[in-house]
Amino acid sequence: MSLNRRSLLKASGIGASTLAMPYFFHRSAAAAEPLRVGVLFSLTGGLSIIEKSLSDATMMAITEINASGGVMGRPIEAVLEDGASDPKTYNEKASKLVIGDKIVTVFGSYTSASRKAVLPVFEKHDAMYFYPTYYEGFECSRNVVYTGAVPNQQLSNFIPWIVKTLGKKKFFIVGSNYIYPREMAKVCKILMKQNGATYVADEYLELGDSEWGSMVNKIKNSGCDAVLSNVVGDSVVAFYREYKNQGLTHETLPICATVTSEIEIAAMGPEYAVGSYTSFPYFMAIDTPRNKAFVQRYRSFVKDPKAVTHHALESSYFQVFLWKQAVEKAGKATADAVREGVRGQEFDSPGGHVTVDPNNLHTYLTPRIAQWQADGQGKIVNAYPHPIEPLPYVAYGETDSNLFCTRNGLDVAKLRKS
Repeated sequence: MSLNRRSLLKASGIGASTLAMPYFFHRSAAAAEPLRVGVLFSLTGGLSIIEKSLSDATMMAITEINASGGVMGRPIEAVLEDGASDPKTYNEKASKLVIGDKIVTVFGSYTSASRKAVLPVFEKHDAMYFYPTYYEGFECSRNVVYTGAVPNQQLSNFIPWIVKTLGKKKFFIVGSNYIYPREMAKVCKILMKQNGATYVADEYLELGDSEWGSMVNKIKNSGCDAVLSNVVGDSVVAFYREYKNQGLTHETLPICATVTSEIEIAAMGPEYAVGSYTSFPYFMAIDTPRNKAFVQRYRSFVKDPKAVTHHALESSYFQVFLWKQAVEKAGKATADAVREGVRGQEFDSPGGHVTVDPNNLHTYLTPRIAQWQADGQGKIVNAYPHPIEPLPYVAYGETDSNLFCTRNGLDVAKLRKS
């Protein structure tokens, strides 16, 4: 079953008026020259249902920073571009921002496909890209600051918990057919073996596929006792609905997901996900004054009292503050200054304390697991007591005592030995 864009926007708490929101920023009363940054997300196309919220969170952070005096007394001026849910367009817009507009730092992207499309632009012209989405790892760039989770921050806690707490040992791995789900599946298999579990299948449908009848039937007849889902985008909605339509329940055969967030739950209807699980560092239900205030500010900013927050949105927000602190530490906003200034930067984000790893420019985050409830919120059932080190090459043997990605770049010799 497919869901049209208008329905998804309504279910996700993103109104049409938000899509038309004009760009603005608060200019300080002083005539200080603004610091220009790029904001590059999909404002149109199929991915806009999620990426518009990332753009909004970025603009919210910029607005708050400007309201409190800017960066070194200078207001931030955001140049917004639309990736249009298309990797080729992403590359063109990144080139415009970096080469044409001579902008040094850009915040953007949701999918790995769009990140891979813009990466050559930033590496060739030595500009900085802040990427907020949980991703598959297997990347080490001096031109990217990665603020979303990597596999060891989503799966290294999740698989052992499913085996030991839920007592599930036979997994059906299912995903969308592109790099993120396939790389996550590699980590899943390693962790399943380490924890005495097995997988009975590793299956994929194309990104955006809405015909899940045959796949769900395979799951029913596979003999598995849990489903590990790396399904992405609109397909999440179709998958969960077909799951219930065929009589499967999360109480007996739970979907345990790495992608399903508050925005997909709102789009499908909470009743289809009740009892299933997701592993993320951030959930809207985190019960702290800081997070509750953040949710209310976000809803006020987008003028929607029902808007939801989620992991990539939260990372989009706090990474702007990490950039601000890096510039202020260095005293300037050049690429070298941001790259060196951001190493080791810390921030108390809505989801907890975060730190940029000084070696690999990924972010220390706190792994959490939530079970989805009837109100569309995740009840946090497991959380690490502290943030953990990001290991982007964990599937290839990287450990905290044997780093593949350092400030000197990727150690290719270690990777070849893995």
